[in-house]
Formats: sequence, C-alpha cells, structure tokens
Amino acid sequence: MKLQLILDFLSPTESIVTKSDIEISFKSIEDAGFDANSIGWCSDKNLGLLSSIKCGTIILSKKGNEFCKLNSLIGFNQIIVDHPRKVFASILNNFFIKEETFSFISPSAYISDSVHFDFNEVNISHNVVIEDDVVLGNKVIIGANTVIKSGTIIKDNVKIGSNCTVGGVGFGYEPNEEGNFELIPHIGNVILEDNVEIGNNFCIDRAVLGSTRLSKNVKVDNLVHIAHGVQIGQNSLIIANSMIAGSVKIGQNVWVSPSSSIIQKVKIEDDSIIGMGSVVLKNVNKGEVVAGVPSKLIRKK
Repeated sequence: MKLQLILDFLSPTESIVTKSDIEISFKSIEDAGFDANSIGWCSDKNLGLLSSIKCGTIILSKKGNEFCKLNSLIGFNQIIVDHPRKVFASILNNFFIKEETFSFISPSAYISDSVHFDFNEVNISHNVVIEDDVVLGNKVIIGANTVIKSGTIIKDNVKIGSNCTVGGVGFGYEPNEEGNFELIPHIGNVILEDNVEIGNNFCIDRAVLGSTRLSKNVKVDNLVHIAHGVQIGQNSLIIANSMIAGSVKIGQNVWVSPSSSIIQKVKIEDDSIIGMGSVVLKNVNKGEVVAGVPSKLIRKK
C-alpha cells in the first residue's frame, strides 16, 4: 500500500509529508523496527516517544505537531488530525477488515425449530447450540461453541464470541428442612439489546424472575461473569475477568476495569469508574471513581 492511498482516504486538512509515493507498513511507534516505510499513531499522552522516531509517518494531533516544532522533530512525515487513535482505527477498518458475511449457519450448529430468526441476517459458527424460543435480531454474529439457552432475546447487530453461555441458570440456592441447599428455579431470561458486543468465554445467567439485561451498546470483554438479574445501562464497558453478582444495577457510561468484583444488589450510577481489581461492597454515586479492596472513593470525575 502506498502512503498516498492513506492520504487520499483521510484528506487531512494539515499534513507534513515529504514523499507520499512509498510503500508503507503499519507498526507501533514503540517498535524497534519503525523505519522509513512504517506508519503509526501517537496519542497526546505519549508524545515523548516521538523523540526516538527518526523517519516514517506518524498520525498525531495538533498538540503533537506543536510538540514536534518545540523539540525540532522533523525527521518523519506528520498527518495531523483531531483524534489520532480514532483515525488510525478508521484506516484499519477501511483497508483491512472484511465486511461480515451473513446468511451463514454452520452445518455443525444446532438450532431449535422454535427459534425466531431470519436466515439472511445471521452468522452462526461451528458447534453453536440455540435452544427453544430464542429470538435473534438482524446482523447477529455468534462464535463457535457458544450456547444460547431457551428464552433468550438477542436484538440487532449483536456480536457474541466463542465458548460463551448466554441464559444459563444462576447460582441461587435455599436450604431445605434438612439443611441441604436446593436450587431456586430460574424462570426469567436474558435480553441483549442492539449493538451489544461480547468477547470469548463469557457467561451471563438468566434472572429468577424478569430479565438479566445488557442495554444498547454495552461492550463486554473476555472471561466475564454476569449473574442473574443484573441490569447494565447503555454504553457501559465491562472489562476482562470482572464478576458482577446478582441483581446489581449498573448505569450508563460506566467503566468496570479488569478483575473487578461487585457484590450483589449494589448500584453503580452513571459515568462512574471502577478501578482495576476492585471489590465493590457499597453503592457508587454518579461520576465517582472508586478503587481498592474494599473499594474507596478516589475522586469525582
């Protein structure tokens, strides 16, 4: 790929490019092999890394360009944009990511006759199991070896990774007269709203009553467990290895960092952040940043 092709795609209002008719390859600016034919991006918080770049092409912000002027860094091409990471992502999406194909169901998948879906609007991979009375929206993608349990509702543009279980029975027990624990029946379901994206090895349990729900645009990383009755608001991010216990309510635009645990029935209000490895034992107010074991208020956003 020629650098000029990238410039034509971006049409940047500002750039400093001495030669555009060169073959390029995409690399991190921290790569020791970053050379004259390399292209990468730099965020404002990592501008110090530019001091080691002697050649190649960098996508950076106006602040990055000013940093280069102040430090007389002139050895590399600059493509100046408002949001370098976002622009770099758009390049990768445009030139390298193949559009998802639909109208595909692997021969090894099992789909109950009572599942509601349009064959032309799904991509269902190998060894997927979809049980009774599941509803699949349009442009749904389900990765290999995933199980969708009965009654689950999956809306439009949802992506689910491999080796996931959606809608399994939650961990809820009550002792009987002899003191032995017996499972409480779970007769609710799971609802995944539009544009939810889920990674691999994920588990979300059906509610005892009602629904466990991930609202629009929620993104969930690998190795996450979401228990019965949890409600997660729009545009929230649940990162790897997190555990959300039963009946937790998480608001909109919340960031739950890796390896966090949230005890049952806690409320996490909008725009808050749960720090890495936190154990949350009490409610978190709007816009609070908490961290620690047990978690404590660090600051307000």
